[in-house]
Amino acid sequence: MAEEGQQGRRPEALTRRRAIGWIAGGVAAVAGALFAWRRLGRQPEAEPMPQEPEPKTGSQPPISEQQKAPPREGPQLPPGTDTAEEMDRIHRERLEAFPAKTSGKTYRLPFREEGGVKVFELETKVVQWEVEPGVFREAWTYNGVVPGPEIRVREDDRVRVVVRNGLPESTTIHWHGMRVENSQDGVSFLTTPVIKPGETFTYEFTANPAGTHMYHSHHNSTKQVAMGLLGPLIVEPKDPGRWPRYDREYVLVLNDGPLGFTINGKSFPATEPIVARRGERVLLRWMNEGAMVHPMHLHGLVMEVVARDGWLLPAPYRVDTVTVAPGERWDTLVVADNPGKWALHCHVLPHAEGEHGMFGLVTVFIVE
Repeated sequence: MAEEGQQGRRPEALTRRRAIGWIAGGVAAVAGALFAWRRLGRQPEAEPMPQEPEPKTGSQPPISEQQKAPPREGPQLPPGTDTAEEMDRIHRERLEAFPAKTSGKTYRLPFREEGGVKVFELETKVVQWEVEPGVFREAWTYNGVVPGPEIRVREDDRVRVVVRNGLPESTTIHWHGMRVENSQDGVSFLTTPVIKPGETFTYEFTANPAGTHMYHSHHNSTKQVAMGLLGPLIVEPKDPGRWPRYDREYVLVLNDGPLGFTINGKSFPATEPIVARRGERVLLRWMNEGAMVHPMHLHGLVMEVVARDGWLLPAPYRVDTVTVAPGERWDTLVVADNPGKWALHCHVLPHAEGEHGMFGLVTVFIVE
């Protein structure tokens, strides 16, 4: 019966159905081909190339190729430097440049006496700071230097610090390690009012305890301290006989951030060497104002750790690496008993050395 039904259909109906099927199939084929052509033939839209920021006009120094590099990565190898000989040459040249000269250097802040009070003056200001030769970065400073000038007083001195704010935003100063009156602690709105742009504020406190301390901003401090608003505060003891004897001392302020990895505001090869005669006892005052831990390793000599955060240790101990965490201060004594030039560097090696040679948290201890 089925076969009879197929044979009994009219030829016109069969032809019409076939024509409709052919047309539908042809449309589908054309649509599929067009879709495939578009996918295969269309080129992806090119993303716009990042534009270099417009250089600032005025007295700002020109931007060098090294300055364009991320500050925490150090100077980069020139394009095409792909041989061991070229890399060796660049390493050697950076070492031979040490200690490289740069503009700007911190100093000890002078004071005047008024009625038995030692009066210091600080002014915050924005400057272009030369971190290493030809590399200038914007810095927020006390008196135009990084770190801020060293404030040095004697235990139990009465201290007054007049602060003028030349920044585009408010600021404060915290006296890190000092047992000050609560109203002088410098934490914005918790203990002390902010110093608004163009305003002046006066801090006053008694210098106590003795030891190695710091001062720094405590308002928007993540930015302001990283940009350079920090400095050493040294309180000498009333009774020096209680402290270890030394012939020379060096203050070493570590920082990391927009200025790069720095010792006293400079990156190797512009860091300052530590120099001593054979047999001398050298006091190294370490302080970390950065956001990273820095294990500072000394080659060829031994450090005796004698104080932490300004407090003498009851049992000093010897190391070749002193780990300085953010906010910490360590005092170490080194007997210069091994002549030569000894590397002193952070042992988080990406903070100190790369394919381009040494940079950042590196200096040299020279025993003559």
